[in-house]
Amino acid sequence: MSDRSTCITTKLRSLSQLTCVALSLLVAALTGCKVGPNYRRPNVPTPVAYHNSDAQSQAQVASFADLPWWQVFEDPQLQSLIRTALKENYDLLLATERINAARAAVQITRARQFPQVAGNPDYVGGKDSTSRSRFQFLTTAADAAFQLDFFGRLRRETEAARAQLMATEDARQTVVLTLVSEVASNYFVLLQLDLQLHIAQQTVKTQEDSLRLTKLRLDHGVATKLDVMQAQQVLDTANAEIPDFERQIAQVEDAISILLGNYPEAVPRGRPLIEQKLPPEVPPGLPSSLIERRPDIREAEHVLVAANAEIGAAKAQFFPQISLTGSGGGIFGRSSAFSGLMSSQAGFWTYGAGLTQPIFTGGALRGNVKLAQAQYEQALIAYRQTIQRAFGDVSDALIGYQKLHEVRVRQEQTVADLEESVRLSEMRYRGGITTFLEVLDGQRSLFAADLNLALARGNEFQSLIQLYKALGGGWRQ
Repeated sequence: MSDRSTCITTKLRSLSQLTCVALSLLVAALTGCKVGPNYRRPNVPTPVAYHNSDAQSQAQVASFADLPWWQVFEDPQLQSLIRTALKENYDLLLATERINAARAAVQITRARQFPQVAGNPDYVGGKDSTSRSRFQFLTTAADAAFQLDFFGRLRRETEAARAQLMATEDARQTVVLTLVSEVASNYFVLLQLDLQLHIAQQTVKTQEDSLRLTKLRLDHGVATKLDVMQAQQVLDTANAEIPDFERQIAQVEDAISILLGNYPEAVPRGRPLIEQKLPPEVPPGLPSSLIERRPDIREAEHVLVAANAEIGAAKAQFFPQISLTGSGGGIFGRSSAFSGLMSSQAGFWTYGAGLTQPIFTGGALRGNVKLAQAQYEQALIAYRQTIQRAFGDVSDALIGYQKLHEVRVRQEQTVADLEESVRLSEMRYRGGITTFLEVLDGQRSLFAADLNLALARGNEFQSLIQLYKALGGGWRQ
């Protein structure tokens, strides 16, 4: 065998051994240990039942929040508004772009776990003015570097980035939940104001007829000037309410338009408030399921997961960092320096390994660990606080829905009683048994009661929306 063949065989054997060593180190780096604590969900004590919940008997079989929003809000016009908001709302578009940014951050962080290879081609050509020779050289080279992750620093950083991505996705779900609730809430406020405006306009029409009748009775000597003035006062009171309701309606329409991603404009209505349906039963579901259903709680937990992974990344800084490097390439050239044109080519390759071990950092590494641990404790406190507030939201919403329903029922009875009272007082007045003041007092009370009933209807729908939001419903697509 020639010396050239022996040399080639030796180089191939060395290259094969180097490849085996590199693959072994790669496997060890990818499957090695990860320093730092592995995440475990904290044990947060939670109530076994919602406070003051009359629907607890249904809690074992269903939850109101498990319904999609289009089954809760059955008004077709409201559904159309919500769908538009889910497509065009700027807060939701921003939340979506934050997810894209977080996904790119995961890709960047994860890429550090793999070898980094770069190519460096170079071409040189020219002419020597002294010997009048021409030359051309092409140099091709590739450099590779790979950091072995024996102690899991890079994997912990990737774990933290992925947890931040999940938190960002949950944050978007929170935006969706809030957006659906705000559109529905403003829509029902709009219907409530429409109803109150209609009541005021009908009252004005009724009082104008009453005022004309009173003036006619005055002309015939049956009524007094005082009766006319008192009838005018009731009319003025109703007239004064109309521009205020119109102001509020226009402002709520502006708020809805902004939620829909539009400039302020009129908002189409569907069913009037008195035709809107309320569910006969609202089961809140199991308290334990609230942690899984509410996106803000899941977001807080993913922030906690990321903080836990950062502790491992900080602790891994104490250990050696091992890097593998290698490069290879070739040089190809042509030269006419002598009698004729000559060609040449040569190849090269190198490899190496480096180790970095922190010896003295002035306490920076310990400070990084303490910082990561403090951030974890902050995230843990925020997680527990989010759960506590979630149960508070549900409790408030359940109480509000139950009690505001009772308010609305009793207010309906009040209006019915006042309507009968006004009817009887008008009969007594026409029969000359009572004064016109009794009629006016009844009409004033009935007008105020009608407005309060419209408000009670609106409040009942608002409490339903708040309960749906508190239970974590509304964001499902």
